[in-house]
Amino acid sequence: MGRKVYVVGVGMTKFEKPGSKNWDYPDMAKEAGEKALADAGIAYDLVEQACVGYCYGDSTCGQRAVYTLGLTGIPIYNVNNNCATGSSALFMAKQFIEGGLADCVLALGFEKMEKGSLGVKYDDRTNPMDKQFMLMNELRGVGAAPVAPQFFGNAGREHMERYGTTAEHFAKIGWKNHRHSVNNPYSQFQDEYSLEQIKAAPMVWEPLTKLQCCPTSDGSGAAILASEDFVRKHGLQGKAVEIVGMAMASDFKSTFDEKSSIKLVGFDMTKSAARKVYDQAGVGPEKVDVVELHDCFSANELITYEALGLCPEGKAGEFIDSGANTYGGQVVVNPSGGLISKGHPLGATGLAQCAELNWQLRGDAEKRQVKDAKIALQHNLGLGGVAVVTMYRKANLS
Repeated sequence: MGRKVYVVGVGMTKFEKPGSKNWDYPDMAKEAGEKALADAGIAYDLVEQACVGYCYGDSTCGQRAVYTLGLTGIPIYNVNNNCATGSSALFMAKQFIEGGLADCVLALGFEKMEKGSLGVKYDDRTNPMDKQFMLMNELRGVGAAPVAPQFFGNAGREHMERYGTTAEHFAKIGWKNHRHSVNNPYSQFQDEYSLEQIKAAPMVWEPLTKLQCCPTSDGSGAAILASEDFVRKHGLQGKAVEIVGMAMASDFKSTFDEKSSIKLVGFDMTKSAARKVYDQAGVGPEKVDVVELHDCFSANELITYEALGLCPEGKAGEFIDSGANTYGGQVVVNPSGGLISKGHPLGATGLAQCAELNWQLRGDAEKRQVKDAKIALQHNLGLGGVAVVTMYRKANLS
C-alpha cells in the first residue's frame, strides 16, 4: 500500500434540469471547484494536478473548466468512464497521491446534458455497449422504451423471477429516495410522493415507473485530495476524511457468459470492487453507517444491496420491507435522494456522492444527518463497464 489519502474539501452545485438555467460547464465547474477550495481553506495554487470528468464535450473541456479556477500550468487530465466518470476522476486523483506523485490534487466532474433520455452520439463506429445490447436482445428482446431502463428493468424482472421480489419493493426505493431528497438543497427534485403515487406514475419499462428513474441533469462536483504531510502542514486535521479503501472493476466473462440480466448490469463488477475495498479497509459491510449508491433506477439500488453485501443475495426484498435501508434502520442508503431524486449529470455524480458522504462523516449534513456516522460507502456504476467502490472514515489525526 502507498501513502494515506484524505479528502480535505468538497463542493457541488445544485443539480438542475438541462436547459433550465443560463449557465455553461465552465460556470458549473467554477462554482463546485471554488466551493471545494473554500471548504478546504486553501488557495488554488496549492493544487498540483487536476483530474476532470465529463462524458459530453470536446477533448479539452477539462482544461477550460479548470481555467476558471486559475492558470498555473498544472497537468490536467480529461476522464470519461460513462456514468462512473466522477468516481473515476476521484480514483485517478487518489492514485497520484497514494503513489507519491503529488500532495494535493483536484478531482472535478461536470456535465451539460441534453433533455430527455440518453441516445447514441456516434453512429459511424462500434457502439461500446454492442455486446451488452446484443445479449439483452437475446435474453429479453428489445422494446420501444429507452435502452437504459430496459437494461435495469430486465435485471429487476430477473430478481422477481428468482427470488419473489415484487414491484412494490422497487417502488419503495423510489418512495424512500424522493422522501430523503426533501432535505437536500442540492437535489434537482425535492418533492415527496406517497408509495401509491410512485406505483401509479407512468410506466417506463416494467417494473420501473417514471418516479423510479433518474433524470438527465446539469451540474458539477469537486473534491480536494491530499497527503498526510499536506494535511498536517496546512492544519487540516479537523476537516480530513480518509479514503480507507477504493477499487475499480470492469466487466468479467460472467457479465456475458452467464446469460443473466443481473450480471449484465454490473453485479459482478460491483461485488468484486466491494470485496477489494473491504479487504483494504479491514472493515466489512456490517460496519457501514451510510451509503451513496448508484440508483440510476430503483432496480439497480435493489440488486446493489446484495452486490455490496449489505444483505444476502436474494434477500433485498426483506431488507427493504424491514426498513433497514433508511433512518432508524441498519444503514441509511442515499440520504441525498440518490440519482433518482438528486439528478444524474454523468461526470458529476461520483463527486456529488463523495461530497455527501464527507458531509455526513463531518456532521455537516444538516437535516439529512445520519446519527453518529463513522463509516461511509460509495458506489458509482457505468455500463460498458466500470464500477467504483470507495470507503471513507473521519480521520483521526492528532
